[in-house]
Amino acid sequence: MGAYILRRLLLIIPTLLGIMIINFTLTQFVPGGPIEQVLAKMQGEGDAFSSFNNSGDMQGDSLSSMDDALGGGASTSQYIGARGLPPEFIKELEAQFGFDKPPLERFLTMMWDYARFDFGESYFRSVGVLDLVWEKLPVSITLGLWSTLIAYAISIPLGIRKAVRDGSKFDTWTSALIIVAYAIPGFLFAIMLLIMFAGGSYLQWFPLRGLTSNDFDQLSFFGKIADYLWHITLPVLASLISSFATLTLLTKNSFLDEIRKQYVTTAKAKGLSESRVLYGHVFRNAMLIVIAGFPALFLSVFFGSSLIIETIFSLDGLGRMGFEAAVQRDYPVIFGTLFFFGLIGLLIGIVSDLMYVFVDPRIDFEKRAS
Repeated sequence: MGAYILRRLLLIIPTLLGIMIINFTLTQFVPGGPIEQVLAKMQGEGDAFSSFNNSGDMQGDSLSSMDDALGGGASTSQYIGARGLPPEFIKELEAQFGFDKPPLERFLTMMWDYARFDFGESYFRSVGVLDLVWEKLPVSITLGLWSTLIAYAISIPLGIRKAVRDGSKFDTWTSALIIVAYAIPGFLFAIMLLIMFAGGSYLQWFPLRGLTSNDFDQLSFFGKIADYLWHITLPVLASLISSFATLTLLTKNSFLDEIRKQYVTTAKAKGLSESRVLYGHVFRNAMLIVIAGFPALFLSVFFGSSLIIETIFSLDGLGRMGFEAAVQRDYPVIFGTLFFFGLIGLLIGIVSDLMYVFVDPRIDFEKRAS
């Protein structure tokens, strides 16, 4: 097993490198880069200096250069928004963002920094990329972890019950509910929850936004827990709906496959009770794919619908951070988070394989690979 894990770990390097090469190459052809964003702010807002002072990026000599640049002068720059600005100013902007170097050199420098887990700082905020991720992480972990745990707590017993009573009225009407739940988009369900229970048009049982109340620090320990649970109820329900449906059907089908096998018939013929057969023999084999898929399911819930859910419930998490970085062409945040979470995703794949072995020690990936 050690050799298999080592091979998988070594495969992370070319896989992650390929992901970064593809995305870095695509950004070279996407219009509206960071320099264009700066020029657009200057042209549109007419006060680029104050906005950059607030973000902490354009200060000192750079500000004076921009001030001089606005004095006029023709420009033959490749940037559309640079009309009327001198080439010296544009070159200074390029040097500040690192675009004065060839793409290959920029990519190699970036990967060398990432290999040392140096992700740099955001172009438009005076904050390191990792600090920015840690700041937004609690919101996304809240949505991902609670949604995954609740989905497993409900879906596994329900899926087992549906498998045992396959074809019954219970199985039929629960399947209808599951199909309806799966067909409802998460963002639409989130809006419906807001309208129904957050003071939209009917009840005002839950808060409209945020993870905590304004007086959270003044609450008691149990008051903080209650306030936190009160705030996360609707966002977690909105994140839960699609994964709940998928996991329930997966559990049911997995148990049905095992129940129809010969060893179950043999166990029943020996006089074992149905519960003994179900939980003593079928459960471990049927739950293999469900339990082993926990890391991947958590990762999909963690990132899959976070942007929409965070936006609807005004939560400042990784989803909104990634969207804003993409709109602003904040490349350090885009590529830093892509590398960081791409690495986590690849490691999660290895953890999923280890979960298979943990649940069923008879599985040997090393023998299969050979």
